[in-house]
Amino acid sequence: MSAAPVNHLELEIAGMTCASCAARIEKKLNRLDGVAATVNYATEKAALTVPSGYDPQLLISAVEQAGYTAALPQRRDEPAPGKAADPELGALRTRLITVTVLAGPVIAMAMIPGLQFRYWQWASLALAAPVVVWGGRPFHAAAWANLRHGAATMDTLVSIGTLSAFLWSLYALFLGTAGEPGMRDGFELTARAADGGHNIYLEVAAGVTLFVLAGRYFEQRSKRTAGAALRALLELGAKDVAVLRDGAETRIPVDRLAVGDQFVVRPGEKIATDGIVLSGSSAVDASMLTGESVPVEVGAGDAVTGATVNAHGRLVVRATRVGDDTQLAHMAKLVEEAQSGKAEVQRLADRISGVFVPVVIGIALATLGAWLALGSPATAALTAAVAVLIIACPCALGLATPTALLVGTGRAAQLGVLIKGPEVLESTRKVDTIVLDKTGTVTTGKMTLVDVISGPGTDRETLLRYAGALEDASEHPIAQAIARAAKAELRALPAPEGFASVEGSGVRGVVDGHSVVVGRAGLLADWGQPLDAALSAGKARAEDEGKTAVAVGWDGHARGVLVVADTVKPTSAEAVRQFKRLGLTPILLTGDNGTVANRIADQVGIGQVISDTMPADKVAAVKRLQSEGKVVAMVGDGVNDAAALATADLGVAMGTGTDVAIQAADLTVARGDLRAAVDAIRLSRRTLTTIKANLFWAFGYNIAAIPLAALGLLNPMLAGAAMAFSSVFVVANSLRLRSFTSVTNA
Repeated sequence: MSAAPVNHLELEIAGMTCASCAARIEKKLNRLDGVAATVNYATEKAALTVPSGYDPQLLISAVEQAGYTAALPQRRDEPAPGKAADPELGALRTRLITVTVLAGPVIAMAMIPGLQFRYWQWASLALAAPVVVWGGRPFHAAAWANLRHGAATMDTLVSIGTLSAFLWSLYALFLGTAGEPGMRDGFELTARAADGGHNIYLEVAAGVTLFVLAGRYFEQRSKRTAGAALRALLELGAKDVAVLRDGAETRIPVDRLAVGDQFVVRPGEKIATDGIVLSGSSAVDASMLTGESVPVEVGAGDAVTGATVNAHGRLVVRATRVGDDTQLAHMAKLVEEAQSGKAEVQRLADRISGVFVPVVIGIALATLGAWLALGSPATAALTAAVAVLIIACPCALGLATPTALLVGTGRAAQLGVLIKGPEVLESTRKVDTIVLDKTGTVTTGKMTLVDVISGPGTDRETLLRYAGALEDASEHPIAQAIARAAKAELRALPAPEGFASVEGSGVRGVVDGHSVVVGRAGLLADWGQPLDAALSAGKARAEDEGKTAVAVGWDGHARGVLVVADTVKPTSAEAVRQFKRLGLTPILLTGDNGTVANRIADQVGIGQVISDTMPADKVAAVKRLQSEGKVVAMVGDGVNDAAALATADLGVAMGTGTDVAIQAADLTVARGDLRAAVDAIRLSRRTLTTIKANLFWAFGYNIAAIPLAALGLLNPMLAGAAMAFSSVFVVANSLRLRSFTSVTNA
């Protein structure tokens, strides 16, 4: 029985102020029939899986019932605005600056007795009132909205704490003795054990509001910085394109480009979309998309990727993929999905955040009751209770994982590494064995001429000229390898006459008036041109090394042997060394015979080889390693690798490979350099380490701080400052991932 079709939707959520808000919305959405939702506080988005045909308005209504707002994502035709243009950040900055100006004197007068003039307490009230009422309005409004929905969040803690301190101060000023002219009040780091009617806490109410606003502002700004890599990725593409219509160039917006359109790319311009070069040659700089620093030479017939830059030369390109089908759009989508998901450690943090606020309110009430029961003054009991409320805000807990994911996946995208989901991070930590496919992964995947063995009386140039001319007319990969090498060395080749292909054996024809035969030694023997002893020895030596030997003869004699092989990528040996440094055991896996496999393994420093494998055998090989207790990563690029990539604990696809392999993998590297796979694992591990460090700080901070506050060892204002610092620390720690350096630049 087939599963019912589902759709994947995304909602933009507004009004969340902490992780417990995200947890409430997520719970509300998951109660809807057939809906599976994940709400991310850092990205302010909800990722949902819903039955096909589901009305998004039902989802929006559910979010609104929880006290927040939601909307379907809007298409942005213009680049994302800069920080200065962010209205939410701008309003928060204005509020913060105003509150700083008003709260600064209140805090200074409370902490420095020398500033306490005759009516200083009334001046403090005049300055603190707008701070608490207007500056803290976002907290009070959110707390009230949550109360109406029977919930409590971080805003509840801040609102109760600041209003308690402010209202107590009003009582002391108007009904107690604190309003008397010339009153003096000393600032203490701990709870004050004095007559309640004489103490005011305006500096607590104003200071906590200031510090929490400051924390929220820097948190918001840092979240924008954390997501900058994704926004930069989305903005990489060209905005307009010179399309060819009836032989003339017409410049149109890139979103009007259709598959099959031909367009012109001049030197220095971005290639508008994925396509095939029809004419022209150039070097294309793909560094901004793949992290590859060396431009790639392209010519007619070569594929090019949208958003890469044409370094020189005029290209005419036929569009093959446009809009959401392009590689750039695919990369952006993968990054966005990874940033929206949740690692297992974050789900634990969310569950804790969901019950944390009610528990803290309970601890604060218990603290208040305990102090009063022990005979302490009401003012000291209130100070300790308010300190508990303020210090325990779980902001850092909610930011610990998503900010690290935002920065880590964004930095990965800049290096051409795509992480499919946060759960992948957990896999990279556990991997101890890495299985490397040979062809296209460790090697170039292309046959290359590696040796020229000339017979007596034959020079290298003539041998390449005659063989290259014939092979240039053939489409066989080995023939093309010989033709490419001949063209590179001789520049131009003559056109053969009477070209004929002998199926499975080689080719023959006339070049410069000579009857030339190129192919297997048996074909030359059939034409009366057997190899002499020296050429036969050279051919046998090459074949013993797993290479392919092609015999060449003309005018009745064998003249030489050309040796062709799939060559190792220049960076593969370094990548293998890096894998070993990461504690991974490399294993070469290939369908080739043992001779070829062992030769390649020796070249790159791999000690274990699994050869002669069919696609199904690759899956069995991975399963066998897993049954031995190994946690296996698999790196591959072909259709025949897809099943093994999906079977492995961690699948890494080379982006130069097939779409099937990329879809089956957990990590995709956008360039063919195997060192990019090293970067993928290093950065994934670094991101996971950062997440754990953030969570350790967030949990440890709350566990240590709440008892201190309950024992009266923290002034509520200092508690507010410490709470704001904890959030900023977590975000700043995550931003350190932006400095991650690729092994190619180390």
